[in-house]
Amino acid sequence: MKQRMFGKTGRTVSEIGLGTWQLGTRWGDPFNRDEAFRILETAEAAGITFIDTAEICHR
Repeated sequence: MKQRMFGKTGRTVSEIGLGTWQLGTRWGDPFNRDEAFRILETAEAAGITFIDTAEICHR
């Protein structure tokens, strides 16, 4: 997995990131812990170190 500098932080992250909004399924639906961990473990095995945890803004 290629790495690149993350802004001016001095840290490198993977060029491909994982958006985690889908780990919690749809808003209000039950959370599937096993599925979430499978996704995170697969990303880690692929070398993904950039994980986007930003929540969507509901208006």
